[in-house]
Amino acid sequence: MVAFLTVIHVLVSIVLIISILMQSSKGSGLSGMFGGGAGSSMLGGRGAATFLSKVTMWAGIAFALTSITIGLITSGTSGEQRSFVEQMAERESETSTPATLLPTIPAADQGGQQQAPDADQQE
Repeated sequence: MVAFLTVIHVLVSIVLIISILMQSSKGSGLSGMFGGGAGSSMLGGRGAATFLSKVTMWAGIAFALTSITIGLITSGTSGEQRSFVEQMAERESETSTPATLLPTIPAADQGGQQQAPDADQQE
């Protein structure tokens, strides 16, 4: 069900993007690039703007509805939902403590100094 709604959501998104870009603005938008105003001659002078505004409005409503529906369906699928950051913080607190993160110092019992071997012992 979620996969189907996601496909519908993507298709509605594409229609919404295209309908917004095709609307003419002060600079004529992308609608002037395709056919040099053929869209306004096909649908009438004001017909193209009215049609694109209605398509944009309905695509926006469909986008909002699919967004809300997908959100409601996925929020109820499993018990308690936590963010990725919360999950990683909990995992880090379980596996490591600040003392285990510190480097160990070798030969700490000798005051940090290593003794050189005796000359008699080297031979």
